[in-house]
Amino acid sequence: MGAVINMEASSEILALITVWGVRVISAILILIAGWVIGNYLKNIIHKIKKLDETLKSFLGGLAKYTVFAVAIVTILGQFGVQTASLIAVLGAAGLAIGLALQGTLSNVASGVMLLILRPFNVGEFIDAGSISGTVKTLGLFGTELATADNVYIFVPNKQIWDSAIKNYNRNKQRRLDINAGISYGDDINKAFKVIEKVLKADKRLVTTEGKEPQVMVNAMGESSVDLLVRVWMTTPDYWTVKWDLTKAIKEALDKEGITIPFPTRTLEINAPIYLEKDKPKKTKAA
Repeated sequence: MGAVINMEASSEILALITVWGVRVISAILILIAGWVIGNYLKNIIHKIKKLDETLKSFLGGLAKYTVFAVAIVTILGQFGVQTASLIAVLGAAGLAIGLALQGTLSNVASGVMLLILRPFNVGEFIDAGSISGTVKTLGLFGTELATADNVYIFVPNKQIWDSAIKNYNRNKQRRLDINAGISYGDDINKAFKVIEKVLKADKRLVTTEGKEPQVMVNAMGESSVDLLVRVWMTTPDYWTVKWDLTKAIKEALDKEGITIPFPTRTLEINAPIYLEKDKPKKTKAA
């Protein structure tokens, strides 16, 4: 009798192990399938040529995590969890979770707003508060950037959304101001002609009406007459024009004998000056 009971118990345990073993294996397979399918959909979205890089990044991440969430719910169903009841419970707990994850959810909402309004796209250089860099990806929770010296930055979307965003690539043309100081003894009109000659030689400058290169007196400083050189160029040429023009203007002014003075200071010493014979004699201490 005891042997029969033991055999029945062993059979039940074996059946239970088999059932749960199949469930665990199927759960692992579902999890792997969800991960693979999610990444596959993400790659498919990235290959759609009609979408720009910003939208590809956002939709790819959304598709990946959505499929993974469905896989998790399916796995719970494999273990006998009533998914309908689970969804109801999650809905009831959603308010509490939302309050606990306000920062995370606000990042998602901010990401959606950034995606809709598009203050920047992938590949553009932006400045948002204390953060600046070239946008690499716009994700569900944060934006990835690379600084000018290629340092990786991950910024929560809310931090960018709450800041004034400067996009240095959005407009096709940019203005450049270069300051050049000349000596008070130099001929201002001659300096104008020298600089204007340099500007005419640079074919990258915009010369359309209202954006012609300008040279003007900006201020009379402490030791120099400050000239302001104002030019326009296409945005991609901004930095090369800045560096090249600054160098060319300096060399042209030097060649024509127009000096760029160093700051000078006049010191007035009020201490009494003694002749050698009149200097006070040092007395020995008693």
